[in-house]
Amino acid sequence: MSAGVPFGISQYTTWPLTWEEDMALFRGTGMDSIEVCEAKLDAGDPNPQLAELRASGVTVSTVQPRLHSLFPDMPRPEPKSPRERMQRLRASIELFGRHFPGTTLVSITGAAPEGNYAFAYETAAREYAEIARIAADHGVRVALEPLNPVLMNVDTFICSIAHARRIIESVDHSHFGLMLDVWHIWEDSGACDEIRSMAGRIFGVHVNDWRTPRAFGDRLLPGRGEIPLVPLLRAVRSTGYDGIYTLEVFSELNLEGSLWADPGRTLVDGMRAFAEVWRQVCA
Repeated sequence: MSAGVPFGISQYTTWPLTWEEDMALFRGTGMDSIEVCEAKLDAGDPNPQLAELRASGVTVSTVQPRLHSLFPDMPRPEPKSPRERMQRLRASIELFGRHFPGTTLVSITGAAPEGNYAFAYETAAREYAEIARIAADHGVRVALEPLNPVLMNVDTFICSIAHARRIIESVDHSHFGLMLDVWHIWEDSGACDEIRSMAGRIFGVHVNDWRTPRAFGDRLLPGRGEIPLVPLLRAVRSTGYDGIYTLEVFSELNLEGSLWADPGRTLVDGMRAFAEVWRQVCA
């Protein structure tokens, strides 16, 4: 990516490609920062792939663990037990702590069991407190991502920065913070103020854009939709956040104009789209 534009790519954006195809694409386009999707790694022994990635000099800004929700979510309904799910997250923490100390692993809450939000918050505070200590022991961080209300009771029980802050403040650990995705929080009328309230606790940012979804995965490139990206990203900058802005685009191959149909073009177009948004943010 061109100098001065803090851009990265998520392997969710190139989801139809294999790990090896991703690495070739990233090399060919000069990508120097990525979000790793652990599900693309060899489940038997991911160490050779991660060692090769580390040797390439590419920065791993964030990681999407193979299982990253506290409670069951739509793509990963098993196991049911939060403790067992967090044991799997711990394994991801240990793996990436060995290969990429300093990186951030992303977590979502999953749906509150039987709609019991009180139990869900209590469990989240307890389990994430332990996860934060484990992350610190392995030199990485964990970032909690609130999701858009369209995913409430499907993949999450928290749908705002305020909801995430309640858990983050309960955990109260320097290695546990916020993953901010503009697609999830932009409709909150107080989003800019909420972002500023999280100064020092934003560990990563996902960028993309919104149109009324035709499926659970249906996003646009930055600047192509309805999200007021410039004020939101200016609010992020005002917190002192100086990390990567990662393009995370979900789509479906059966959708007209799917951004997964040609991942290489999506990556290049996404870089250009974000560079234009960033120029406005910095103006």
